[in-house]
Amino acid sequence: MAVIPSAWQTDVQLQGRNSLRLPCRARWHVQAPDPIAVSLILADAKRLGVDVWVLGEGSNVVLPERLDGLVVSLSDRRIDTLEDEGGWLKMRVSAGVHWDRLVRWSAERGWWGLENLALIPGSVGAAPVQNIGAYGQEMAATCRRVEAVDRQSGQIVELEAEACGFSYRDSRFRREVHAWVVTAVEFRLHRRGSAQVRYPGVAESLAVERGVAKAEEASPLDMVEAITALRRRKLPDPEFLPNAGSFFKNPLVSRGEFQALREQWREQRQAHEHQGDVPGSVVDEGVKLSAAWLIERCGWRGYRRGTVGLAETHALVLVHHGGGVAGEVLELAQDIATSVHERFGVTLEQEPVWMQH
Repeated sequence: MAVIPSAWQTDVQLQGRNSLRLPCRARWHVQAPDPIAVSLILADAKRLGVDVWVLGEGSNVVLPERLDGLVVSLSDRRIDTLEDEGGWLKMRVSAGVHWDRLVRWSAERGWWGLENLALIPGSVGAAPVQNIGAYGQEMAATCRRVEAVDRQSGQIVELEAEACGFSYRDSRFRREVHAWVVTAVEFRLHRRGSAQVRYPGVAESLAVERGVAKAEEASPLDMVEAITALRRRKLPDPEFLPNAGSFFKNPLVSRGEFQALREQWREQRQAHEHQGDVPGSVVDEGVKLSAAWLIERCGWRGYRRGTVGLAETHALVLVHHGGGVAGEVLELAQDIATSVHERFGVTLEQEPVWMQH
């Protein structure tokens, strides 16, 4: 009979380890303090024929009621300066570091590059998986390389940013979820920078929260405080109303599809006295639509169905009122996506990862 390593905890409840606060029991759970430990854990799991799942702070996942395998959490929380060239800073950040702690750590020291990503929940190890982004910034812009353990070989490798396949809310780590365990990220930040305030509400928040009327006078910390306040006004705090943040990606359509959608909406607006036009931002690949706008126009904002629903303040955030399970969240998400497709012909893609059996 195979012997389970003594460090593996048995039958662990993960409800407190995911921001949706969904009940989930893992057959085993183990803490990994460094990349070598990760490699050894993977070797043990392979020998025992056990499936492995990696869970950080659980802010971008939907957990089933049961995970019949091993859940690994990375506990290393170091921020190491590798090079400080005066105008540039290169640092290695362990996967277990809380993301917002890193953002504040860098902003307090006057470094630019992460400030608009303040208050995004989760750990540093999850950041490259989703290529997190907000208010005009993406993690990929400051990422130099990612350290990861190859699940097949157990080797610790370093992947240059160009090899990570970063795109909008995506990366090779997300596409190849069973191939890698991210153990650290190397960033390059800069001393000279300027505040990005083009997104709605950012400049106003900067003026109200920090008394800074001109973007060129803002510091990285000014931006962190402004973004933090803005996010707190718009998005429910997972500590008080469990959620996984934005549940759908902003869909990308061609310019022709965007124009057709606008013409369709203008006809509906005229018939029903709707105000405003379909919002969209032009990018290299086409036009990026607002998923929140589409969902709200289908009447979902603030909707509640038993234990689950959508936030009153933001149509993109699915919330868990308590007592529910993953199936209820996924069913509601599917109904939302179906209604958007039926009305606008646009397909919504889910952001949080469904950790299937």
